[in-house]
Amino acid sequence: MSLNRFGYQQQLRRELRVRDLTAYGLVFMVVIAPFGIFGSVFQASGGMIALAYVVGAAAMILTASSYGVMVEKYPVAGSVYGYAGRAIAPAAGFLTGWVILLDYVSIPLLLSLVAGASMTSIVPSVPVWAWVVIFVVANTVMNLLGIKTTKLLNWLFLVAELIVLAIFLAYGLKAIADGKGHGFTLDPFYNGTSFTWSLVLGGVAIGMLSYLGFDALGLLAEDASDGARTVRKAMYASLLTVAVLFVASTYVAAQLVPDPAGLIADGDPSGSAFYDAAEVAGGAWLGTLTALATALAWGIANNMVAQVATSRLLMAMARDRQLPGFLSRVSLKRSVPSNAILTTAAISLAVGVWMSTRDDGITLMSALVNFGAMCAFIVLHVCVIWDHYRNGSRGGVVRNVIVPLVGAAVLLAVIWHANLLAQRVGLIWLGLGILVLVVLYATGRKPTLPKITGPGEPAGVRTEESQHA
Repeated sequence: MSLNRFGYQQQLRRELRVRDLTAYGLVFMVVIAPFGIFGSVFQASGGMIALAYVVGAAAMILTASSYGVMVEKYPVAGSVYGYAGRAIAPAAGFLTGWVILLDYVSIPLLLSLVAGASMTSIVPSVPVWAWVVIFVVANTVMNLLGIKTTKLLNWLFLVAELIVLAIFLAYGLKAIADGKGHGFTLDPFYNGTSFTWSLVLGGVAIGMLSYLGFDALGLLAEDASDGARTVRKAMYASLLTVAVLFVASTYVAAQLVPDPAGLIADGDPSGSAFYDAAEVAGGAWLGTLTALATALAWGIANNMVAQVATSRLLMAMARDRQLPGFLSRVSLKRSVPSNAILTTAAISLAVGVWMSTRDDGITLMSALVNFGAMCAFIVLHVCVIWDHYRNGSRGGVVRNVIVPLVGAAVLLAVIWHANLLAQRVGLIWLGLGILVLVVLYATGRKPTLPKITGPGEPAGVRTEESQHA
């Protein structure tokens, strides 16, 4: 579907095929993501960590279905921001974009902080803030080189992560078979003595962080070779793949935790629970390898694609005159939104260095990311239902009404059991967005989007000049 119908020019190169976008999704979600938050999810779920990841996968599959519906109708960069603005109203799109900004701008910050903390545990002489600077600068340089460079690096990082994961699973399974750990039990999936849905959803509220990333593929709709079809296939492929890997890695690690009861009671303040389990499986070298892999995966691989997605969101909102216009400019030489990339990097540097000095920096950023993502996903489901009754959609009532209703209900339950800090900060951010929207209306600059035209109608394409008029 041509972008001209939506009032835009095609400025980004359509370089990404299904396998490339699938790799983006896998790298963004990080196939070894549970390594870094294993202890927190294990504690919150009462040890039923594998079940928490299964429930999270189910919620995300429902969400992926709604993404597939909307990206097919509106294959433009901006993801849920663009869907809400066109399916409901431009004002709804602005508020949704505002909430998503909380998520996407926070993700590179969180990734740099977690990676910095991991590297400092390996190289204590280098402080966390210094690692934050190193990771942000390295990712900015790579992304400014263009989408082809990013695509190649994605594949290299993905292969490296899969190798580390395979090594851990091989040693872990062999260790359990040899009598180490707690044996092949079903406790990570279900423990009859402690099971409650409230407990499991508490684990899902944290573990959901591992799944965030497949949704960012919607922001690359204008980079995809076949638009909506490519994005939809890649979403399902990447999501189902990581779900299997997450469940496998957390199940094996849960059987090797040295002191499960202590971990549930006291938590994992050092963030080393997974690495301790890896050490039981293969020795100190495997613990160090998994810690180093986590740092590089979060700090470089995931951070790189997170910056790509964030820059596309800033570009999409800016060209619709809902953010400063300079963010919409695309480098003609590299075909990337360079100003948006540099802005994302500047925010990551400033706030990341500040957060590295706080004891609760990682906790706060995790709360912001999860709240923003869950709210955006709920709006996505509402968009599908709204658009179905307003404009009609292919797929019938099941795909366009029942699936999004169930998906939204599950996400609301997750938010209800989320960290109180996430709820408070998220609502404050939403309140600020409403205030900004009121100011826009009061000053005669209410949000608008280009008119969608039919296949044979001329489009009012927004050029660089018209965007800044």
